[in-house]
Amino acid sequence: MIRRYSTRREAVNASLLNNKLKNAKRYDRIAGYFSSSILEVAGEAIEQIEGKVRVICNSSLDIKDVETARLAHSSIKKEWFDFKPEELPDSSRRFRKLYELLSCRKLEVRVVPDEKFGLIHGKAGIITLENGSQTTFLGSANETYNGWKLNYELIWEDDSKDAVEWVQEEFDALWNDETAVPLPEVIVEDIKRISERKVIDTVEKWKENPDPASTTVESPVIRGEFGLWEHQKYFVNLAFRDHQRSYGARYILADQVGLGKTIQLAMSAQLMALYGEKPVLVIVPKALLWQWQDELNTLLNIPSAVWDGKEWIDENGFSYPNRGIEDIKKCPRKIGIISQGLIVSKSPIIEELLSKEYECVIVDEAHRARRKNLGEKKENQSPEPNNLYDFLLSLSKRTKSMLLATATPIQLYPIELWDLMNILSQKNDSVLGNKYSLWRKREQIPRSLKLIMGEEKMEFFNPENWEWIRNPFPPSHEDEMNFGMIRRRLGLKEDQFVINTNLLDLSKPDQKRIGNILDKDFYQKFNPYIRHVVRRERSYLENKINPETGEPYLQKIEVELHGESDDDSLPLKGYLKQAYNFAEEFCDLLGKRSKSSGFLKTLLLKRIGSSVVAGLSTGRKMLNEWNTSYSDWAEEEDGQYIEEGIKNLTFDEEELLVKYVKALETNENSDPKFEKVVEILTDWKWLEKGCIIFSQYFDTAKWVAQKLSETFPGESVGLYAGGEKSGVFLDGSFTKKEKEEIKLLVKQRKLRLLIGTDSASEGLNLQTLGSLINLDLPWNPTRLEQRKGRIQRIGQVNDVVHIYNLRYKDSVEDRVHSLLSERFKNIHGVFGQLPDVLEDVWVDIALNDIEKAKQRINEVPEKHPFENRYNSSVGKVDWESCTEVLNQKEMRKYFEQGW
Repeated sequence: MIRRYSTRREAVNASLLNNKLKNAKRYDRIAGYFSSSILEVAGEAIEQIEGKVRVICNSSLDIKDVETARLAHSSIKKEWFDFKPEELPDSSRRFRKLYELLSCRKLEVRVVPDEKFGLIHGKAGIITLENGSQTTFLGSANETYNGWKLNYELIWEDDSKDAVEWVQEEFDALWNDETAVPLPEVIVEDIKRISERKVIDTVEKWKENPDPASTTVESPVIRGEFGLWEHQKYFVNLAFRDHQRSYGARYILADQVGLGKTIQLAMSAQLMALYGEKPVLVIVPKALLWQWQDELNTLLNIPSAVWDGKEWIDENGFSYPNRGIEDIKKCPRKIGIISQGLIVSKSPIIEELLSKEYECVIVDEAHRARRKNLGEKKENQSPEPNNLYDFLLSLSKRTKSMLLATATPIQLYPIELWDLMNILSQKNDSVLGNKYSLWRKREQIPRSLKLIMGEEKMEFFNPENWEWIRNPFPPSHEDEMNFGMIRRRLGLKEDQFVINTNLLDLSKPDQKRIGNILDKDFYQKFNPYIRHVVRRERSYLENKINPETGEPYLQKIEVELHGESDDDSLPLKGYLKQAYNFAEEFCDLLGKRSKSSGFLKTLLLKRIGSSVVAGLSTGRKMLNEWNTSYSDWAEEEDGQYIEEGIKNLTFDEEELLVKYVKALETNENSDPKFEKVVEILTDWKWLEKGCIIFSQYFDTAKWVAQKLSETFPGESVGLYAGGEKSGVFLDGSFTKKEKEEIKLLVKQRKLRLLIGTDSASEGLNLQTLGSLINLDLPWNPTRLEQRKGRIQRIGQVNDVVHIYNLRYKDSVEDRVHSLLSERFKNIHGVFGQLPDVLEDVWVDIALNDIEKAKQRINEVPEKHPFENRYNSSVGKVDWESCTEVLNQKEMRKYFEQGW
């Protein structure tokens, strides 16, 4: 029998569902989008059903997402979080009911991608009644509150056998489809959390019980992005724990690239600013200023202001007029971000900044704070600090907490790490002890480093051991049975770090405990460096199993590196080899008669190694515009400017340049590297994986992007570069776009081919792309690691990412590659986190100074001086189940307060 229902005549949900579902044996339901439909299905009387309820829902899942359970769960979780269920009014009762149904398995939900069957717009259900008979309904009913209660809806019910079988067949086809994915457990747990959710109304009330989770659990970084990993939460907890103590947090965060240092620092700053009253100062390289502001705003919902060298600019782009240099002290936001360049250039703002007190100071890329007198046998000398180091020594005394971040705290010499520790230790005994500590004494620094590295051993009964142990004395939590007991017996408070008692004046049991401490390898496991340096390696986190989940602490992303064998290098032949030879001769001549920088003398080789277009452009400009400064025509994106030129080319130099240009001009559109890129994208199917192609030069990147868009008709090709140069090529035509638009297109998988300069190597998340091609190898090795970090990063959707390094046989790049390969067996390690100083190796080789290049390489330590004892800084930290949440609007208002 057919029955018709109209919301104009009656309450459909009551007359149809509630009556039919009471004591029903089973209920199969075809619903709409899962994020809203499962909540509305919970509003039906399904708790009165004796049997199981099955609901099949729609989702914007990509078909590729369901290839693995991990990807599918990640995508569904993101869709659920984007729905913002926590903001729905008066929904806690329905959430409680929904959680009970899901947790007891009475309600089972599966999600199917809408691209498989199209949008599931038809709504239907099959109810098996108490007496075993069946009925079905379908119609325009929408699962939203408006659909059932306010909108005009029509429903048809039909209990005929044909109708029931027809709808059941439709349900089964959707339910059993290979792309249908069960509702992830993380959503079930989030439903439970929301059902118990309470809001903390004010920051002052939060300070009564300052729980990091309550500020973060509903932040965009967790609910709008890829969530947080355990190692990230661990550091934030660690830093905030110490900040609440009188001595504050003093740490060097030295995680490998791609492990999310920025968000760890930003969250630490957020908590410290909320907890205290003083401002937070963030000091970063100029290229990272706006990335920091953007991530604070988009990932943590925190406003901040950037000092652009002239005035403060807030997160909305609003500038605050500068009435004088003292305005640097009038930041319009709680968090102010400034460039390291202002410190390096000894800007007058330095004294103004040093006149304030801070809650926390954060320094990104902190290894740039260095001593000038580095080298063998110079460890005993007093440091001659560069401008940044000198400034931070003073600033350290003006802040409660200080966090220094760098993936390479040691470039060449272990004492570089001591210098960073020295910055942290100012006016703070918790780091290196007081001014009498052996860890601080200049003449003892080399010895302390040898003790840590195990290069020197001290006799067990040597009384000097006590001097190293007692100042600074470790906190109780490192070993309650030994450090904790001694502290309690001597009345040493947790904020005191120096014991002023002689070893022989200690009780016999305490002397025995000191022996236990030495037995446990004090110098290797409990030294100040281990305590204040937090360094986690990707390989450790990928292989270390979290005992609570049975899964690794970090999703493993394998890197398959291509182009590393001799056979993979591209042959230099024909016109290109001829031009390259002319370029080498030119650089050689220039090097002999000019005192200009090595970078300028070797620029021609760098540019032709990138692309024919770049090499030709530079050759022409050298002939016609040699007096123009480097910054005008090199078009590098790394912010490095060399204000110098070389006037009056000699006859021989000019003749070589003319030959060089002519060799390239007749082959301007023939480029072996471009041809190899096309081969990789097509024959290797990297275009299907999604690919980012890097060049350090804009003209190379632009030319390749345009050519690829012509080679692949209908394929959008993104160009991501500095300034206002970004956009999208389609069939050779360019449309200018903002960087944020390009990021979104990549994120939505509407753009799978992106060409980037090195401005894309920092602050750009490309987790949806599975491959990377380096058109040229930057002469700063850190750049290469940063490029790799765009795809080998938290949230990457592929288990394996592919990287191809293009280079010409017998080129400068090839010779550097060969030299480094002799020293470092693992090529992936070679082109990874190497010291920036190896940049000079490229210059040496380009100028044919092979011996000097070898000398530089041999100065690099064969292994990390302190090994990898820092990796244990990880553990299970549960923030996701937190039910008390700080009001996001109140928190944002708090950060909108100025200094």
